Amino acid sequence: MTSLERFENTISGKPRDRTPLLGGWISVPQYICRIAGVGEDAFWADPFTVSVDAYKKLGMDAIIDVIVPRSKEDFRIIDANSYFHADTGISLEDALEDIEKRCGAAEMEAAFDFDEEYTKFRDVLMRGRVACGDMVYMPAQWDAGAKLEWFNDYGYENFFIIVAAYPDHAKKLMEIGGTIGWFVNRLVAQAVREGLYPHAILLGEDICSQQGPMISPEFLEEFYAPQLKKGLEPLLEVGCKPVWHSDGNVRPLINMLINCGIQGFQGFQPECGVTLEFILEHRARDGEPLVIFGPLAVTTELPVLSPAEVKERVWRAIRLCENDARLVLFTSNTINPDIPFENVIAMYEAVLEN
Repeated sequence: MTSLERFENTISGKPRDRTPLLGGWISVPQYICRIAGVGEDAFWADPFTVSVDAYKKLGMDAIIDVIVPRSKEDFRIIDANSYFHADTGISLEDALEDIEKRCGAAEMEAAFDFDEEYTKFRDVLMRGRVACGDMVYMPAQWDAGAKLEWFNDYGYENFFIIVAAYPDHAKKLMEIGGTIGWFVNRLVAQAVREGLYPHAILLGEDICSQQGPMISPEFLEEFYAPQLKKGLEPLLEVGCKPVWHSDGNVRPLINMLINCGIQGFQGFQPECGVTLEFILEHRARDGEPLVIFGPLAVTTELPVLSPAEVKERVWRAIRLCENDARLVLFTSNTINPDIPFENVIAMYEAVLEN
């Protein structure tokens, strides 16, 4: 069975020979080099090619991203200047004025050149497919769905004040976010039709802390959910399953997300109560089992367990999901230096040994 057949059969509930492996989030260059059998100079000369070679050697069926640290002194794709702060230097008045000046959804739709944007999107996919060979290239689309993380643009304080005190401005942002997602997903849907993208996609918004949603579920139900539902329509029309990246305590939003059309989840944090068992209590809105990209936690499992215990967690996940979900083995987030190399290898070996 090819990697594509294994992946597609799994997410559609058809027979497959084993659980698919999803890769791309090892953010430790030393680990990538060790797997690929090259030195660090070779990695930094061509990190994408070396990373892809490493994932091939690990037996990955699909690649979601290729994480490359910003420099040799950092890890992940962030550095000390990447974090968003409460005060970005933009005043509340300037933020409100900027929102007022933004084109609305109707103007955005009128200006969107689908053919031009799809040509660029298709070119990116084709380059990735050539590099990945037999592995499925399915880059995450963080702008899909509906944009909610406007704190990246205006700062946390300004954004939350706008949500709480300026409903017209907040509603406009939600409508713009839904339109952005709708644009992206039209491109993905066309790629699915052409066989350039599989029938599942990783997307989502980091809108939850470890305590729960950073915005009230009531606001999200009224202003965000209709836009997310709109943004997902092109995917659902072609049978592409949206899988939501769910950092933090996303439990209060699970039903809302499913009702909007989300058909799977990734990013489990057991310390927040978001466990595989909790997710398995739910089904997609059409009654079908959810797709799971996971469920190995990079916080409470992979850094602290032994390789033998990691394998047991993998085998347990396979058993739990056998009839109640469609499992593609992945991690809750990026694999960082606090996770022993032996545990990374054990996680993938467990599937091949099962």
